[in-house]
Formats: sequence, C-alpha cells, structure tokens
Amino acid sequence: MAVSERVVPVSIEEEMKNSYIDYAMSVIVGRALPDVRDGLKPVHRRILYAMYDMGLTADKPYRKTARIVGDVLGKYHPHGDASIYDALVRMVQDFSLRYPLIEGQGNFGSVDGDAPAAMRYTEARLARIADSMLEDIKKDTVNFVPNFDGTLQEPEILPAKLPNLLVNGSSGIAVGMATNMPPHNLSEVIDGILLVLDDPDATTSEIMRKIPAPDFPTGGIIIGLEGVRRAYETGRGTIRIRARAEIEEVGKRSRIIISEIPYQVNKSRLIERIAELMRDRTIDGIGDLRDESDKQGLRIVIELKSGVDPNIILNQLYKHTDMEVGYGIINLALVDGVPEILGMKSLILQYIAHRKEIVRRRTEFDLKKAKERFHIIEGLLIALSDIDRVIKIIKSAENVDQARTTLQDALKLSEVQAKEILNMRLQRLTALERKKLEAEHKDLEERIGWLESVLADERKITGIIREELLELKAKYGDERRTEIVHEVSEIEVEDLIPDEPMVIAITHSGYIKRIPQTTFKRQKRGGKGVIGMTTKEEDFVEDIFVASMHDSLLCFTNKGRVFRLKVYDLPTGGRQTRGKPIINLLNIQPGERIVAISRVTDFDDEHYLFFATKGGLVKKTVTSAFKHVTKSGKIAIGLKDEDEVVCVRLTDGNREIILGSRFGKALRFPESEVRATGRSARGVRGIRLAKGDEIISMEIVSEDETLLSLTENGYGKRTRFDQYLTHRRGGRGVIDIITTGRNGMVAGMISVKDGDEIMITTQNGIVIRQSVSEIPVIGRNTKGVRVMRMEEGDRVVGVAKIVD
Repeated sequence: MAVSERVVPVSIEEEMKNSYIDYAMSVIVGRALPDVRDGLKPVHRRILYAMYDMGLTADKPYRKTARIVGDVLGKYHPHGDASIYDALVRMVQDFSLRYPLIEGQGNFGSVDGDAPAAMRYTEARLARIADSMLEDIKKDTVNFVPNFDGTLQEPEILPAKLPNLLVNGSSGIAVGMATNMPPHNLSEVIDGILLVLDDPDATTSEIMRKIPAPDFPTGGIIIGLEGVRRAYETGRGTIRIRARAEIEEVGKRSRIIISEIPYQVNKSRLIERIAELMRDRTIDGIGDLRDESDKQGLRIVIELKSGVDPNIILNQLYKHTDMEVGYGIINLALVDGVPEILGMKSLILQYIAHRKEIVRRRTEFDLKKAKERFHIIEGLLIALSDIDRVIKIIKSAENVDQARTTLQDALKLSEVQAKEILNMRLQRLTALERKKLEAEHKDLEERIGWLESVLADERKITGIIREELLELKAKYGDERRTEIVHEVSEIEVEDLIPDEPMVIAITHSGYIKRIPQTTFKRQKRGGKGVIGMTTKEEDFVEDIFVASMHDSLLCFTNKGRVFRLKVYDLPTGGRQTRGKPIINLLNIQPGERIVAISRVTDFDDEHYLFFATKGGLVKKTVTSAFKHVTKSGKIAIGLKDEDEVVCVRLTDGNREIILGSRFGKALRFPESEVRATGRSARGVRGIRLAKGDEIISMEIVSEDETLLSLTENGYGKRTRFDQYLTHRRGGRGVIDIITTGRNGMVAGMISVKDGDEIMITTQNGIVIRQSVSEIPVIGRNTKGVRVMRMEEGDRVVGVAKIVD
C-alpha cells in the first residue's frame, strides 16, 4: 500500500531568505558576539565553566589542555576541537588579553605570530582573577539551560564580578556585522563604574576623567583622544596607536630602540617590513636591524648610519610600517540577545544592571538557606529544652516514622525539624553544644534581618557592588601600560630638527645629497680644498649650494608637475659619497624627469618662479602659490599637446630673461612684461618660434657674465649680454648663432663667466670637460669656433656648468 504524500509548494527565494536569516542569527547569538553582561562568547564561557567544573582553579595543579578541550567538546561545545583550543589559547596570552583568565604552562604562541604547541603538550588552569567570573555561580545567580544534547545543564551567563567586557575587550566577525572592543585598565574601569553608581547622569567627559582611554596589554602610545571620545559617546571611533621608541646616541651614530608595539601587531612582520623598506631604499639611513627580544621584554634595535637624523627615520617608520596603526573601535555586543552598539556609559550601566541582578539573586539564595537553617536550629533548641521528653518519645516508638510523627505532634515541630532531631548526635546534649546552637541561632537571626534589608533597599545592593569592586581593584588593579599623548600633526618633525646650514650637491644625472657645512673647514688662501662629492666618470656635480635644514626644495618635472622636499628629507652623505637618485624620493611617473630644482626659503608674494616651455610659453607665479605642495606633487603649469617644461628660475620680479631656441634664435625681454598668474595656469607666449623650432634654454641676464651657445656638431662661442638688445615679449628674437652648414642645430645655451668649467655630453656617451676661458668671446650673429671634435654620426646633446 503506497504512502500518501502531500506536496507543499515553497518559494526558493523565501526559503533561501529565511534559512540565511536563521543561519545569521545563529552565528550572531551563538558564536561571534559577546554578551554585554559577562563579555564572553559561548565558547569562552563554556571553557571557563568546564574548567571550574573540573576543579581546575588557581590553587590546583595544571591539567593537559587536551583533557580540557575534550570535556568542553563532549559536554558543551560540539563545534570542533580547533575552535575550542584557539579560544583557550587566547585566554592564556598576556599580549592578547589585558587580564588573562587562564594560566598556561608550555608554548601558547608569541607576539611574533608563532602558533601554540599542540594541545597534548600544553597544560592550563584557571587564573586567580577568573574566580571573580565564576564566583557565586552555585547560588542560583544565573539561569542554566540544557546543553546541546539535553543531558547536562550549562550556565546561560556567568556572574562576572569582573567587568570583563570592558577590561579585556572582544573582537569577532558575525554575518553582516563585527565587533572590536578594546581592553581597558581595571583600576580605571572600576573608578568609572563607581562614578556612574554614584551619579547615573554622569557625562562622557566626566567618565573620561576616570577612564581616559583604552589600555592595551602590549603598551604603546595613544595619539590624541578625539577618536576615543567619539567611541565612548557613539560606540564607534578610530584611535591611533604608536610603538614606544627611544633614540640612543652611540658615539657618532644613533640607534632607535623599540620597546613596545601597537596592540595586535605581529612583531616578526613588523621587522620584515622594516627590512623591505631598507632593501627598497624607501627608508635610507638604516645600517642594521636586530631583534633582541627575550623573556625580559620586547626590544628591537635599529642601528642608523653615521650622520642620519634619527627623528626623520622614526617618522618614516611611523608612516610606512605598523609602528603606527589605526584601531577601529566598534562596541557591538548582545543585549538581551539582540546586537547593539553601545557607548561607554551604556556598557557601564549594563554591567551595573547585571551585577544588581546577581547580587539580588544571591541574596535571595542566601536568605532562603539562612531561613532553612534557622528553622532547623529552632527545632533543635526546642528539643534540647525538653530533652527527657524527646528521649522518652523516641524510646517508646516502634519505628522511625512513628517517632517523627509523635515528635511533630508533641512539640509542634515541622517534618524537617523532626528529622533533624532524630539525626542529632548525643554530643549535642552537652552544655557547650547548646551554647553553640544558641549563638548560631542569634547569628542567623541577624543575618536574615540583614539579607531582608538588602532586598528591600536598592542602595544596599549598590553598596555591596561598590565594596566588591574596591576589593577587585585592591587585589588585581595595576598601573596603566598605554601612554596617552596629545594629538600630533603629521609633520612635526621640523620642530625636532635643528635649523643648521647644509651643503646640497646635485649631479647632472640626478643624484642628490646633503652634507653638514661644518664638514668643509675654512682654509687659508692657497689651500688645496677637499673633495665635496664623488661621481661616476660620465657624471658630474651640476649644482651645489648652501641651504638651511628647514628650507624647501621645489623639484619641477618636464611634465609640468612640482614636488616639494624639505632639506632634512634629503639623504645625508659624506664628502666622497655619490648621494641618492632624487627620483627615489618623489612619486615620479614613467617618462617624467626633473628639469629644475629651486631652493625656497620663504613662500611669499615678493618672489616668483619663472617658467619656460619647449613650445615658447613663459609663466610667472608667486612662490606663495607653492606653499602647500607636498612629496605627492601638484600641477605647476598647465601644458597642452606635446609641450614640456624646459627651465624654471627663481626671480625677484625685476630681472631680464633671455630665451634660446634650437634654430639659434635668442630673445631678451623684461620679466615685468609677464603678468603673475596662478599655479595651474598655462602661461603666455614668450617667443614666436618658426615651424619645427623649440626652446632649449632660459637664462637670467647677468651683465658680468657671457652667454655660451654650443651646437650639435661641436661648434660654439661666447657673447656678451649687451649684444642682445631688449625687445618686447612675444617677438621672433635675433640670431644668436648660425645653425646652417657645419654647425648643426643648437644643443645648449648657458650663462657663464671666466674661470667656469663646462661638461659637454654627446649622443654616444662621450663626455669632455673644458674651461670656458678657452672659448672666445665674439659677436652675436656668428658661426663660432670648434669646441669639440665630433666622431662621424655623433652629436652634442647637452652642456652644463660644473660646480666644484
């Protein structure tokens, strides 16, 4: 006979929706989020209760964690041994919990991220502070619910005299939500709770005077309190935590000693990251890196190279590594089984409400037990007062039941009292025992009166909570580990660096360095001098100047962008070192190159930066427009099509400018003819160029110098500036040097004076150094003389002045 079946149509969409919601709530309530009352997730609560049930208190020997995990798995938490052991391990780690709830023996992992030993090797027992989490659990203070298979009972919550959620925090990811609650100092938390006990209307500011900020087990430094205040008020906020680092001077070198790192930062990964930055030269100046941590504490030693400013390196480490991290606070916890984001005051009020419930239920339990005992003592005293009659009744009774009922009727006793009299030992008949019973009767009478008064007066319950908290503070309170400092700006390093003069050296191929001016000692006339910079054969020093450590260098690229570097950002080098490529210090894009570097002391409206582009445009902008330029770069001039920046010069607004083109044209005009425009403006026409011509150079006119022009085929000449008459901006210019026939196009044009030396570079990499004095001073519209003999197919590509 076929069994009839009834098909019920179900919407797939609705079924998936309902099933997912059921799963999400199961994860939220049963696994991922802590309860606001005891601050524990189910797995942690079950571990603590199982260990308590096993008798593994702080005064008992350690027991294998495999045994503990087995008990928890078999009795209360059937979700796998790995999840139980991971949770147990975390409650042992003193770098994870501010006040560990379990004491461990063996390898329970490290701040380096090392995994703990297998559970068969480690041992554990409850920490002494965990007693306060389980105290009074057998006094009917909390509800018990059936375990997963209904064979045992487990606590729904722990009594939690310790404000665990506040002092140890919690973290977890549920479905669609997460919690990240920081730990706090126990003494401060208790002071905050006592404040709210006395004044339920206390404000966040008043609470913060007692609980100023989180207190992490790994120490560190909290920067500013604005994020803390936001988190305390709304339940959400972000705080900045820095490692604790000190600078030590060892001879002429410095070292940075890191003794504390931010909470939840992996020490090994931090060291690896610092090593990567050393290798990639993102941070230049670290000579050695060692991890000297031991049982006494954490110690990372960063040895710096000679002459390196440790303050700069330290700030770079804060920027590029986890020596400074943001900690996002989300105070999400279960309140009556519902996820809720809570501020600090709400968390305290929830704890107080929980403790009031615990104290009330404990008092009711104690009162019930006291009354039961008082009732028994009353019966015993009645029996002792007429002991002969009691003995006679017992002797004449045929059995125990008859004796009990007769005693009840004769002495007006309850069944419980009669049973206790029958079980009474003969030693109770002594006068001493009678006095003990009378004393106990009196004590119980007083205790019952006091317990009843507690239940009748809310203030007494509050007083009990206060006393218990003060006992906790006296027993387990300690000093704050995490320091709090006022908010610091991102670039306060300037205030830490002395404003000393430095010699800045820049090579033709883009290497740069700074050298303390004191390196170059004053010499008498006729001295030999010292080497200021070592270069490769094909490279040479193109610019050298003195600048203050606080001065800014504006670096302009051919693509029209500008970057700002402080002098103290430059690498420090000795006299005979090459320095570092400047492109490593800036966010340079492919195809972009530095074409000019200007030293700016003051960003004001009295000095200008004068630009010239390949297409003949010029632009003048006040230096104040570049005040907020950073290492990330900004637009310095608006360029169109294939135009590029050729040159940038710092002026005072009253100079004369001369532009030189590839076709041998030159135009001299007053700077005043160019109106100052904004930073991103395109500029105006400086010279009208013939088709195919382009600007190759711009110089500021100096009557005591001469203008050197050099062509691609190695011919050149010098001409006095008075040979170039001043014209209006935008003209076609005059012939500077003939570019037809043997000469070829102009390769370079620079302003020089007698005694200068130049470096000429060719397309094939030939470099020649030559004195300017060997090149004759002749007229403007001429062919010039041979300056360099060229090989066939080669051509001059550049000329630059050498600075010794």
